[in-house]
Amino acid sequence: MNDRMQEIIDILNEANYNYYVLDNPTITDQEYDRYMQELIALEEKYPELKRDNSPTSRVGGTVIDEFKKVTHKIPMLSLSNVFNESDIIAFDERVRKEVKNPKYVVEPKIDGLSVSLYYENGEFVRAATRGDGVVGEDITHNVLTIKNVPLKLRENVTIEVRGEIYMDKDTFNSINEERKRNGFSLFANPRNTAAGSIRQLDSKIAASRNLKTFIYHLPNALDYGIHFHSEALDYMKRLGFTVNENNKLVDGIDGLLEHISYWTENRDSLPYEIDGMVIKLNDIDLQQRLGFTAKYPKWATAYKFPATRVLTKLKEIKFTVGRTGQVTPNAILEPVRLMGSVISKATLHNEEYVLTKDIRTGDIVSIIKAGDVIPRVEESIVERRTGEEIPFVMTDVCPICGSKLIKKDASYYCVNPLCDAKNIEKLIHFASRDAMNIDGFGDQIVEDFYNMGYLRSFIDFYKLKKYKSELMELEGFGNKSINALIDSIEDSKNNSLERLLFALGIRYVGNKTAKILAKKFVNIDNIMNSSYEELVAVRDIGTVIAKSIVEYFSNEDNVELISSLKEIGVNMEYNGPVEVLDDEFAGKTFVLTGTLENYKRNDLKVIIESKGGNVSGSVSKNTDVVIAGSDPGSKYDNAVKLGITIWNENDLISKLGG
Repeated sequence: MNDRMQEIIDILNEANYNYYVLDNPTITDQEYDRYMQELIALEEKYPELKRDNSPTSRVGGTVIDEFKKVTHKIPMLSLSNVFNESDIIAFDERVRKEVKNPKYVVEPKIDGLSVSLYYENGEFVRAATRGDGVVGEDITHNVLTIKNVPLKLRENVTIEVRGEIYMDKDTFNSINEERKRNGFSLFANPRNTAAGSIRQLDSKIAASRNLKTFIYHLPNALDYGIHFHSEALDYMKRLGFTVNENNKLVDGIDGLLEHISYWTENRDSLPYEIDGMVIKLNDIDLQQRLGFTAKYPKWATAYKFPATRVLTKLKEIKFTVGRTGQVTPNAILEPVRLMGSVISKATLHNEEYVLTKDIRTGDIVSIIKAGDVIPRVEESIVERRTGEEIPFVMTDVCPICGSKLIKKDASYYCVNPLCDAKNIEKLIHFASRDAMNIDGFGDQIVEDFYNMGYLRSFIDFYKLKKYKSELMELEGFGNKSINALIDSIEDSKNNSLERLLFALGIRYVGNKTAKILAKKFVNIDNIMNSSYEELVAVRDIGTVIAKSIVEYFSNEDNVELISSLKEIGVNMEYNGPVEVLDDEFAGKTFVLTGTLENYKRNDLKVIIESKGGNVSGSVSKNTDVVIAGSDPGSKYDNAVKLGITIWNENDLISKLGG
């Protein structure tokens, strides 16, 4: 009977290795379950023959009173962090002071819980957390339930390895869906859920959570005759551990930055969460030469992806006035780093947004970057409230001029034509890079010139040269800087029509819409004389935009403004690339992904638009064609799922006529 039990254990261990490590199942689920049930029955009948590391331990059931302390023979040190390309280059330069032509292993930084696994003669003995790096906690009873942790190695070696316990995205989402159905609060993220699962006294909870591991470090590799980290990873995989397939050996700083750049863009395509990339010098003998600081190894570091969501305190809600007169609530925050920049302000959109989400002054709030650009308050963390938070009340007067606000749709507007804040914002927008691109006019300079009376309307930009001598007397302005401003103003007269249309600040007419109008109507007079019906008939010009354009040019003041701009020589014609309709491109929406050898992305966008096509940033059911270069990432995968036409670079060249 003892032999039969050992035979079944060997079959199950081999099946686990093939399924979880090699991703190559050798027996069916039904066969696996049948062997497992037979082993459970035998162990119940002959409990004295049950092995400590029997595969039946994976179903959980062990309950402990408390976590015992474990002292690590070799400390589990954490890594130093770097946050941008300059930091990575500086790390490489420090290494190069000691090492010529270093090679690095770059590994996805799994967002989970660090673990140490210890084996004697190939048999699993103990699992421990990092703890403070010297003393951790014994979590063996829970790690036994993790199916890709081998209970018996493929060689009878005594060894300690280190890695990360994590929960994949699908498991996390399934658990939260079940909790939602049962009326329980939802877990925050996979990392916290995995860590909470592994610290349960009852192992049945961990067993139900489908936890997994990646093993990434052999702390005493030289004792096994291994001199390179990449070889250590291969050795641990041969022993039966799961090693991340996306680890890569790179040669020097260029390969290092390229690999990190790829995963920075494509990390969302992975089935598990990563929060950065780990960089390790490959040569272990050279690692020994570089040594350690008091806290970190000098031969490794962790690049942290810019955070996409952070928590901070909302200190105050202030109201600002935009160029259209819209009064917007804005959050004043305790400064926090988000996606590489320090954020102290974030938009709250409008009254309805704040009230619906019940965002209050004094709340701890989560901040995200909408479209990876604009900071936005996502939600309040209600459970962090102290009772001293102040509920939101929308102002009913302009915070600058004190005029009574008018509500339109969900927003409030200052309609005072003399409101300083509104007029300053209009001028800032007019001079901005995507509008008239008048270089040198930052927000503060526009505001200063407004307050001094030099800038009160768009026309005033073109009159500033009259005040050259006066402006040169201002602090910070000399002959050279004033001449540069005037030259930039004169250059702006030659802009193509779409820049002027965007600069005018017509409601709902953004950069893209302005370009569509300019291409279609060629000059400003054609647009001014177009009817609502003619405008609506243009692709991507809907009823709301058409109505806004008609209203703008029905206003006599706006017509007079255009006339004045004409008189001082501002171009009113479209002088961009002429649209040459091409059946392969006209009217179709394209998405670009991956690296193209023969085209820069912006250049290709111009080519497609010149042939009547439209370029979008994301794949959807409305996408007609995805143009895929090398390493295309998740956009390519989405296109395949949706059955969208995919062109490679050779296809593209052929469609463009070679």
